[in-house]
Amino acid sequence: MDINEIKEYLPHRYPFLLVDRVQELDLENKRIRAYKNVSVNEPFFNGHFPQHPIMPGVLIIEAMAQAAGLLGFKMMGVKPADGTLYYFVGSDKLRFRQPVVPGDQLQLEASYVSDRRGIWKFACRATVDGKEACSAEIICAERKI
Repeated sequence: MDINEIKEYLPHRYPFLLVDRVQELDLENKRIRAYKNVSVNEPFFNGHFPQHPIMPGVLIIEAMAQAAGLLGFKMMGVKPADGTLYYFVGSDKLRFRQPVVPGDQLQLEASYVSDRRGIWKFACRATVDGKEACSAEIICAERKI
């Protein structure tokens, strides 16, 4: 999926659209692999931290949640235009392992774990150069709008 198709499935826009491309979407095994190119021009680097810029952890979690949301939308065969949204509602087993800095390509992986009564759970990882930067179980709520 290129950025134009991603924008059909995610309601986010700059500066909060945090998935640049989907490299692999495997609906049979219910997993997705995507990436975010981390540029020094990102607005959050002006204040986090100017002399030692690192990507805020909450935005890494959001990027993983967006990848998981793409997987959920594709699994259900719906788009936001159809009246469905996914809200990020929680995380379990969250761990940060290394900082993400300008120039990194943040690889995002999400695998479906379960869904019950509109609450979806995904196992997610964010890596840079094959090294894990963050991992979590991401919980999303499906809502009709």
